[in-house]
Amino acid sequence: MTSRKIVSLERIAEHSRKLNQQGKRIVLCHGTFDLMHTGHIRYLQRAKKEGDILLVTVTADEYVNKGPGRPIFNEHLRAENLAALECVDFVAINHAVTAVEALHKIQPNVYVKGSEYRSHGNDVTGNISREQEAVEAYGGEVFYTDEITFSSSSLLNEHFGVFSPETKSFLERFREKWPESEIHRMLGSLEDLNVLIVGDAIIDQYHYVSPLGQTGKGNVLAVQYDTEEQFAGGSIAVANHIARFAKSATLVTALGDVDSHEDFIREKLQKNVTPVFSRFKNAPTVTKRRFVDSDLSKLFEVYFFHDEPMLKDGGREVCQWLTDNLAKYDVVVVADFGNGFISGDMIRILGDKARFLAVNTQINSGNRGYHVINRYIRADFVSLNEPELRLAAHNRHDPLEEVSETVASNVKAAHLAVTRGTKGVMMFDTKAQTFHKVPALSSRVIDRIGAGDAFLSLSALCLGKGLAPEVAAFIGSVAAAMDVQIVCNREPIDPVGLKKYVSTLLK
Repeated sequence: MTSRKIVSLERIAEHSRKLNQQGKRIVLCHGTFDLMHTGHIRYLQRAKKEGDILLVTVTADEYVNKGPGRPIFNEHLRAENLAALECVDFVAINHAVTAVEALHKIQPNVYVKGSEYRSHGNDVTGNISREQEAVEAYGGEVFYTDEITFSSSSLLNEHFGVFSPETKSFLERFREKWPESEIHRMLGSLEDLNVLIVGDAIIDQYHYVSPLGQTGKGNVLAVQYDTEEQFAGGSIAVANHIARFAKSATLVTALGDVDSHEDFIREKLQKNVTPVFSRFKNAPTVTKRRFVDSDLSKLFEVYFFHDEPMLKDGGREVCQWLTDNLAKYDVVVVADFGNGFISGDMIRILGDKARFLAVNTQINSGNRGYHVINRYIRADFVSLNEPELRLAAHNRHDPLEEVSETVASNVKAAHLAVTRGTKGVMMFDTKAQTFHKVPALSSRVIDRIGAGDAFLSLSALCLGKGLAPEVAAFIGSVAAAMDVQIVCNREPIDPVGLKKYVSTLLK
């Protein structure tokens, strides 16, 4: 009986039309329903009283963006749980972010939401307002229940082992000082920032392959080609992250005069990013081609670049542009991948004239051993991973706090963040001489490429806005936790998704 209740969205819409023609009053509920509890059951029972037939749509797994480890139960199990309830007549899985499309198809007489959605101002997604507009467009009505409510996120966080004891303890302390609503307000305050991003443009290519094993006549690994995908990375990815949160973003970078990928890059830039492109002479735009298996494990990597590229005018045009324009920007973020774009002259101008300067100098296969933060004469905020930090100090073994103090002092940084992968992030506030530690906030990792760029982007905006360093470290860590669940730089961090992730963590 339960399985007969679970149908496609098209089928549930057909049922709705036929039953409505028979004079039945159709009621629709929609949600994730990840952990069925008393609040859900009473909500559904109350909804049924508003009509004759209760239909329920459940959000598909790929569109559940509620934080680490969510959904706990897959879409089929969640649909089964709903269908097992006597009050529910039919269930469909909704493959969309919102219920808007489902509402247009099903056109219920009544769309029922819980009492927590009555105030649309509390909805960080804005979806409830759009859903109400969809209902009213065809003459339906929205009804809000007044039944007992519980937070599924709180129950899951507490009882389902989503977080380690260390992370639970951190979140408990953090939410006491910084409640969810305050973090949301702070994120909103970033919207008036005018930001400049300076750095290397990178094209990331993934060639998806299936390993075949060793070749018959040698010890070379053979693979079968499946598909490929291309991403806009490096400073382009940083600009796109920032543009989703700030008023405007300007990207200063260089492309090759051969294999520039300019059309692709322009297509991938967010609408509020203004590009300022220079040109390398006799060199391509840096391209990294990775061969990855079905688990996104990297098998091999090929670089397409010139290891000593020269800008066509020796960089004079970029230096003049920076001299003329730096004063216009609230925050300057330098994503220095050490691929030859950022010269010593540019660094001096950035250090002299940037109002707030955030810098990351990244180690990669093309610059390992010689590209360090010590190139910079000044930075207000430095973000490095642990190997980058220790290389800059030539110090492998001393405590991380001591090494952080040394490197921060060298570049006169007010704040220095050390990203440590599964060990989380440490933010050093040099003025207060305090270290703020944030554990890793994701329980699922799909791809680590780009996570550091997401952290840099959001934490730099927060510090540039004057937010507390522990808040900047937390928000940057949330952005990184979201990014490791995205393949490479397929999409930038979404503000609504980040707010939902924060809400889940701080329930």
